[in-house]
Amino acid sequence: MAAQDPVPGTGGNRYIPYAERTGERSDVFFTRDLSAEGLRRIAARVTGALSGKVAVKLHTGEQHGPNILPRPWVRSLIENDLPDATIVETNTYYEGDRYTTEQHHETLKTNGWTFCPVDIMDAEGTAMLPVKGGKWFTEMSVGKDLLDYDSLFVLTHFKGHTQGGFGGSNKNIGIGCADGRIGKAMIHTTPGSSDQWDIRTEEFMERMTESTKAVVDHFAGNICYVDVMRNMSVSCDCEGRNAQPVVTPNVGILASLDILAVDQACVDLVYAMRPEENHALVERIESRHGLRQLTYMKELGMGHDRYRLIDIDHDDREITAADGVRDLAPFKA
Repeated sequence: MAAQDPVPGTGGNRYIPYAERTGERSDVFFTRDLSAEGLRRIAARVTGALSGKVAVKLHTGEQHGPNILPRPWVRSLIENDLPDATIVETNTYYEGDRYTTEQHHETLKTNGWTFCPVDIMDAEGTAMLPVKGGKWFTEMSVGKDLLDYDSLFVLTHFKGHTQGGFGGSNKNIGIGCADGRIGKAMIHTTPGSSDQWDIRTEEFMERMTESTKAVVDHFAGNICYVDVMRNMSVSCDCEGRNAQPVVTPNVGILASLDILAVDQACVDLVYAMRPEENHALVERIESRHGLRQLTYMKELGMGHDRYRLIDIDHDDREITAADGVRDLAPFKA
């Protein structure tokens, strides 16, 4: 399944400034408009990549989670711009509100994901996708219904994460498309370990990223990414009502055809904030060595960590991360 005796990379707790990066640049679109209309406007910049039967991968959250994406925003986007799309999810590896398919359906109703079809992709089984160039895996187990779709719209609530440090598009796909019993176990748990969560830091980031690569390669250009920087608790939406209070200001919405560029730009915006604004999220990212997500995506050739940040609020002017977080308002619940 894996390369013989793979060794995790290092440096997942070190932020690499933009000036130290090399390589080509991708386009990342940015708006400060955190609304249904803002989501539709920025999504329109990247949805041209989609065709055929479209899946929308998002985190539907544990019951009554306070920070998940607003359902009216997603409803407006799907009903107006992606009318035949299906929201897709998988069951969880931990025993919570989405552990079984039956529990998952109840949670979807509770959280208001009732305005379009929702496909729990592993409800009827799993499928294996090849992992090209990985050191931990040669294939990854995903919900089998993923293979029923021609295109993937990755709609992500960017926030902190207990194990990943941060959860962006990479986490949304890498964990979120892996099925709940086999794929997620491959990422989280050493075979035979009594600790379900024994794989951590750089090794965890690399395993998760290889899972993502399997999905990205499968859709081969028919995939786009939108990251929403709103209600950014250090906790993932997996934690539901137990999520830590939000202290980081809201920023905006980003979109790209490059998964590395969009997640990197979100991280850069966080690091460009004042210390009193970003300290909680930076501590969560660095303490979990979450920055290895970004460097490993680059090593695997999944995208570019240099980009043009295009401000669609101001005639597509190119801006810096510092421009994007200037004069942020304190977070208000």
